[in-house]
Amino acid sequence: MRIADKAVTRAVLERHGFTFKKSFGQNFLTDTNILQKIVDTAEIDQNANVIEIGPGIGALTEFLAESAAEVMAFEIDDRLIPILADTLRDFDNVKIVNEDILKSDLQTRIKDFANPDLPIKVVANLPYYITTPILMHLIESKILFSEFVVMMQREVADRISAEPNTKAYGSLSIAVQYYMEAKVAFIVPRTVFVPAPNVDSAILKMVRRDQPLVKVQDEDFFFDITKAAFVHRRKTLWNNLTNRFGKSEEVKAKLEQALAAADIKPTIRGEALSITDFAKLSDALQEADLK
Repeated sequence: MRIADKAVTRAVLERHGFTFKKSFGQNFLTDTNILQKIVDTAEIDQNANVIEIGPGIGALTEFLAESAAEVMAFEIDDRLIPILADTLRDFDNVKIVNEDILKSDLQTRIKDFANPDLPIKVVANLPYYITTPILMHLIESKILFSEFVVMMQREVADRISAEPNTKAYGSLSIAVQYYMEAKVAFIVPRTVFVPAPNVDSAILKMVRRDQPLVKVQDEDFFFDITKAAFVHRRKTLWNNLTNRFGKSEEVKAKLEQALAAADIKPTIRGEALSITDFAKLSDALQEADLK
């Protein structure tokens, strides 16, 4: 019997008197086929270490531990630590870390792997309420995670993997795709969770690029411009840029110069620009001495 079997999940929760906390966004997966599919999508084997976030009672951890060299699972809820010690007692390659992943010193933590030189993959069922901060925190860290296979709200997965000229495309798409190749692997219905969330989920697979998708003079400025372009989605790029830089005649002249240099029409909307277009724009704005 698997931890994820509904009868086992129910028995574990009852034995430990566990109740769900909405503040932690806890939804436990109770479908063994989907758990196996997650591990297969991540191509987990003995040549990879895994970081898991929010293991719950260990349903996914169990599958990961059977395939990976080691699993380091970060769990913020103190109440789940003794439960995980119980459900995962047969595995000597699992380390449970009772920390908030956003506050943990990951550079130090990953040295605790027996073989820290192995590729590190992030595989997790991310809490809906904090999906984006966790992802960006990990992606922008100096740790070169080889790939992410993470479950999240379907709408967020669609936004991250979106292409230009689509409703879902925005600054989040660009922020992730700058570093990673992202695609939705499969959809997970809300009915396979306890308790059931209000929306369906998706498994998003992201593989780190050998180098960022585009080369820019200043990464921080590049991301600042992409965010500015989507502040008001229905407005033109020109309107969003003047909101960001100001509307003086001097600023407008510099904006016109930069847009011409990047070969971008001021009447276009941010969603029509590719990541390459944004790279040209951010560099051109810097050349025009706009910061």
